[in-house]
Amino acid sequence: MTEQLAGPWVMELSPAPEAVHVFHCLSRLPHCLYLDSALRHQALGRYSFVAANPIAFRSFPADGSDALCFVSDQLQKFPARTLPDLPPFQGGVAGLFSYDLARSLETVPHHQFDEFQTPAVAIGIYDSVCAFDHLQGRAWIISHGLRENGSSDRQVAQDNIQRIRDRIASPPDETAVDPGNRDLVEASLLAPQSTTPSIPGLTSDFSKTSFLDAIQRCIDYIHAGDVFQVNLSQRLLHPAASDSKSLYLRLRQQNPATFAGYFDLGSSQIVSASPERFLKLQDRLVEARPIKGTRRRNAHPVADLFVGDDLLASQKDRAENVMIVDLLRNDLSRVCIPDSVRVTQLCSLESYAYVQHLVSSIEGQLRRECSPVDLIRAAFPGGSITGAPKVRAMEIISELEPTARGAYCGSLGYIGFDGTMDLSILIRTITAAGGWWQIPVGGGIISQSTAASEYEETWHKAQGMLQALN
Repeated sequence: MTEQLAGPWVMELSPAPEAVHVFHCLSRLPHCLYLDSALRHQALGRYSFVAANPIAFRSFPADGSDALCFVSDQLQKFPARTLPDLPPFQGGVAGLFSYDLARSLETVPHHQFDEFQTPAVAIGIYDSVCAFDHLQGRAWIISHGLRENGSSDRQVAQDNIQRIRDRIASPPDETAVDPGNRDLVEASLLAPQSTTPSIPGLTSDFSKTSFLDAIQRCIDYIHAGDVFQVNLSQRLLHPAASDSKSLYLRLRQQNPATFAGYFDLGSSQIVSASPERFLKLQDRLVEARPIKGTRRRNAHPVADLFVGDDLLASQKDRAENVMIVDLLRNDLSRVCIPDSVRVTQLCSLESYAYVQHLVSSIEGQLRRECSPVDLIRAAFPGGSITGAPKVRAMEIISELEPTARGAYCGSLGYIGFDGTMDLSILIRTITAAGGWWQIPVGGGIISQSTAASEYEETWHKAQGMLQALN
């Protein structure tokens, strides 16, 4: 068994810089990752993390191979301790688990088009992390001084910390970055596109009529007894008009979110304003927080209250949420102690910049013999973005959605060297690749759904992202 490494070396930054400033300073380094609590919330948005230049980086194609084995191997290779009273991510495996990782876990058909070839998994081994506690107003640079052979070295850690400290102390490089159009995927190679009325140059892989027909097809499957719920999405597409970092900074300003993030895979970037946690694991306690049920916010405060009341009173939206709660209870029961899985919050109202949501919470105690990767295997992808039952819903998604989802509805986050884990669900997310911005938006279809209202809901969800395009 691998010997557990000593805890990391730490430098507190005083006065504490803003996390977004540190992101500015480190964003040009390879594989920069910014896990950003852009919407501050004492329980959900307390911490942010910036990391870059991992000691190793790997990506795996979405071909059905078992990329999660590599993740397990790396966690066993670096079983480092963490320090108490510091933010929970102090180094570890971090990055992207795309929706199409599902084909490594279940037999699911391919979509008709996959123009951008997003990896199933793209992760770095981040030895050094800048960690921020927004509640305390404190910040630290944390480094283990790891070498690729799994050993740690105090001098390496101190050198890492000093390099990051020097970079933060210097003015960030504000030189304009090419948006990546040199690697443009030609329009002739894209899935068939339909124009949209909202923004010049914005297209969709569905026409309005074909999306309404696809929603009705989902409802027909539900009435036939194939499935209870299907999460159907359309993929919006716009030519990249700026570098991805600038896009992210606009998005976090327009649409701040508790589980926002930026991740540079090298050839593509993930730009997310997600409000949804997929899985958190700390001290063997698992938490999932599915979102189902959405209303567009009203600019008038009194009217906005009525919007929230209407969502809380909606039997349709509550049914949609409860179905996914039951699905997640089943998923967590596969790896949690019997009888430990419980619903701690059911259909509570949460408000964001452009929409209000119903959010639930399910908790369980992970069994001693199960690892964070076992938990991912049991629950991925999240039920809130597939439907129920999950495998049949994914089959219908593959049939009806023309293009591969890629990062959308996958997860972004970390698994610490100590096994602590926090993953978002990548909704309200833009993927920049091949000179294009991919902006998928969708929602859950159940038997009470109407095609017109479900179609409009996708545009409500897109609003914050579309505002950030310019």
